[in-house]
Amino acid sequence: MTDRIRHITITLERDTRDDDVEPILAALRMVRGVAIVTPHVVTGDAYLARVSATADIRLKLHELIDQAITTAFEGKGKSK
Repeated sequence: MTDRIRHITITLERDTRDDDVEPILAALRMVRGVAIVTPHVVTGDAYLARVSATADIRLKLHELIDQAITTAFEGKGKSK
């Protein structure tokens, strides 16, 4: 027996104005079997969470790059 799917979540690439997203919503409503299409407005909490996550990723990326550069330069100073 196969699983049954009740909900599908779609996430947009970036925050989009409600009038710009209307054609996407209209297209989804035309898909056979779709009962409800509901847009969700971006809240301040969601925005802050995204900014915080982005800052964390950037910090970790900078640390990795710094470590890679340091390791690369340490290896060049050693003679064989």
